[in-house]
Amino acid sequence: MDVRLADRLSSVGEYYFSKKLRQIAQLREDGRDIISLGIGSPDMAPHVSVTDALAAEAGRPEAHGYQPYAGIADLREAFAEWYGSRYGVSLTQSEVLPLIGSKEGLMHIAMTYVNMGDRVLIPNPGYPAYRSAFTLAGAECVEYRLREKTGWQPDIAEIESAGVDGVKIMVVNYPNMPTGAMPRPGLFDELVAFARRHGILLVSDNPYSFIRTDRPVSIMQAAGAMEVALELNSLSKSHNMAGWRIGALIGDSRRLAEVMRFKSNMDSGMFRAMQVAAAVALRLGDEWYLSLNEAYAERERLGYRIMEQLGCDAGRGQAGLFVWGRIPDDEKDCYSFIDSVLDKYDLFVTPGGIFGSEGERYVRISLCADVATLGRVSDRISRRV
Repeated sequence: MDVRLADRLSSVGEYYFSKKLRQIAQLREDGRDIISLGIGSPDMAPHVSVTDALAAEAGRPEAHGYQPYAGIADLREAFAEWYGSRYGVSLTQSEVLPLIGSKEGLMHIAMTYVNMGDRVLIPNPGYPAYRSAFTLAGAECVEYRLREKTGWQPDIAEIESAGVDGVKIMVVNYPNMPTGAMPRPGLFDELVAFARRHGILLVSDNPYSFIRTDRPVSIMQAAGAMEVALELNSLSKSHNMAGWRIGALIGDSRRLAEVMRFKSNMDSGMFRAMQVAAAVALRLGDEWYLSLNEAYAERERLGYRIMEQLGCDAGRGQAGLFVWGRIPDDEKDCYSFIDSVLDKYDLFVTPGGIFGSEGERYVRISLCADVATLGRVSDRISRRV
C-alpha cells in the first residue's frame, strides 16, 4: 500500500550529513582509511563530577518517573545562575525553559509562532535546520546575507531596504556557525532596536559562546532584549554533552508559557538524573572552561595548518568548534573541492555551500578530533602532495 507523504516534506530533503556519512561508511567498507573532519560532535568527556552525579541519581528508584514538563526547579535555577555568572544577565527560574536539546526548541518556536505564509529571516550562510524548522511550520524563509568582507555580520540597512513586510521572526547566531565570527560591538543593541521598529521576534541560537573565546556573549546582554528576543542555549558544546540533548530556552516568562503550550503536547520532561547532572555541569568553575579551551587551542593550531596545506585561506579570531576557510580561487566550487580532497587525501571536510550560497567558496573542518588525529591528517597531506 502506498501512503502519500505529507506535502510539508516536499520542501525539505534528507540532511546532507546523513547522506554523506553513508558514502563515507561505504568507502571504509571498501578498505579506505577515511578521516572525517565534518561533524561537530565533541569527542571529549564531561567533567567527572557530572557523570558521577548522573550515576548516583540514576541509582535512586524514585528518579525514574515522569518529570515536570518545565524541568526540575534545580536545573532552571542552575541555568539562571549560569547566565548571571557567565553572561552577566539576571534571570528568574520562570525565564528558563529546559529543552531536550536546543534543536527541539527551534521547532517548538516555529510551531508556536508561525502561521502559513509568515516570513522568517534566516542567515546565509547558516545552520540548515533554521530553514527546515520554519519551512515545516509553513513559513516563507527569507535569507539575509553574511559576507566575509563585512566580517560575517548582518547588514541591517540592507535588510530593511529589501523590505520586512510580513516578517515575524529573525534568526541570529553568534558566535556564528559555520563562519566562527563573533558579533561586532553593538550588534545585539542594533538587532534589538531593529526588532522593536518592525515588531519582529528575534531568535538567537547560542551554543558556541564558550568555545575558543574567553568572552561569552548573549543577545540577552542587550538592553530591552527580553522584550523582543528568545535565546536557545545548550550544554552540547560548552560541556561536552551533545548526546545528552540538554538545552534551554531563555526569554520572558509569558513567552515561554506560550512555547510550553506546544511543547507540552510534544514531549514529557527529561530523565531526572540527566537534569540533576546538568545542574552540576552548569555550576562548574572557571577551571572547566579554561581546560576546555586549552585543549581546543592546540587543535586550532593544527586546524589552521591543515587549511593552509589545502590551499585555503582561514581568517584568525574564529570561535566555536570549526575552522572556516576560503578555497583557492582556481577551484570550481566547494563541492568539487571537497570531493578532490576526499579522493586525494582520504579526508572528508564540509562544503560551505550546504549552509547557503554565500558559503559556496568555503569549506569547514571540525576540531572535534584529538591532536593525534589532526596531526595524522596534516602528515598525510604532506606525504601525498
